[in-house]
Amino acid sequence: MVTGFFNKLKHAVKNTKDQLVGRIETLVLGEKQFSASTLEQLETILIGADIGVKTTEEILERVRQAVSRDALHDFDALAALIKGTLLEILTQPPPAPPAERKPSPTRPPAPPVPAAGQPRVVFVVGVNGVGKTTTIGKLAHRLSQAGQRVVICASDTFRAAAIEQVEIWAQRSGASLIKKSQGADPAAVLHDSLDVAARDRADVVIVDTAGRLHTKLNLMKELEKMHRLAAKRVPGAPHDVYLIIDATTGQNGLVQAREFLKTSGVTGLIVTKLDGTAKGGVVVAIARELRLPIRYVGVGEKMEDLIDFSPEDFVESLFAS
Repeated sequence: MVTGFFNKLKHAVKNTKDQLVGRIETLVLGEKQFSASTLEQLETILIGADIGVKTTEEILERVRQAVSRDALHDFDALAALIKGTLLEILTQPPPAPPAERKPSPTRPPAPPVPAAGQPRVVFVVGVNGVGKTTTIGKLAHRLSQAGQRVVICASDTFRAAAIEQVEIWAQRSGASLIKKSQGADPAAVLHDSLDVAARDRADVVIVDTAGRLHTKLNLMKELEKMHRLAAKRVPGAPHDVYLIIDATTGQNGLVQAREFLKTSGVTGLIVTKLDGTAKGGVVVAIARELRLPIRYVGVGEKMEDLIDFSPEDFVESLFAS
């Protein structure tokens, strides 16, 4: 556990901790046994933290079983039960084809590795307003700080001011930016970006795609076209497709996310604005429903506030004193 990152995460989930753990501790303080009323109030608290109905039901069932065994007498015992349940959900492996060996529950499948001399191509997708451009800037900063040469492809030529916004983040992160004017063909921007990456022997190309809903068929077809172009130019590309989900939208973000999974070849998730909500439990619902690894979480506004997601650290941060 890296202390600095853990402290960032602990600070980011403070509102969620107060909403979830703080209220549970108050609920069971001085309780000698868990009554039906206690369980009803516990259910309300869990749902309020947005961990999802299925997870809430699972926790309540485990509580009932523990009570029937006379194995649940105080907050510490209840906290341990909840922590164990959340960690099981967050570390569950994604479904694997029958012929393939399943990955370790605590290690999500690694993205494909680009061939020698080829850049890693990362598409970033999501609806408008989820923090996509900001996340791209933070990701570029992380990679640049690690000594990698980064090219940002400004292929969101659809939204006004999108190019200007990503240009600011490219300057801050030290990444190269490839752009065209608003309304230009996004695939043409990607083509030029891959040319520059090959010329400059860049390590990573981050592709900023237009914010889109799954119902916008023209934009979804455009994304498919960009996938084909990337694969033609760089074998195995895109090597990752990150779907951005805004934690403050809670369960509503899951509806859109499910549709993206059907069409966009998503390989991993980035959950933004975790510090801006008391319903950070949605991370658990996301992991349970989408069965995709959460790669990073956004925990603030600074360049350094995109951190690796660790299920163990997330659960521990909720219950840490």
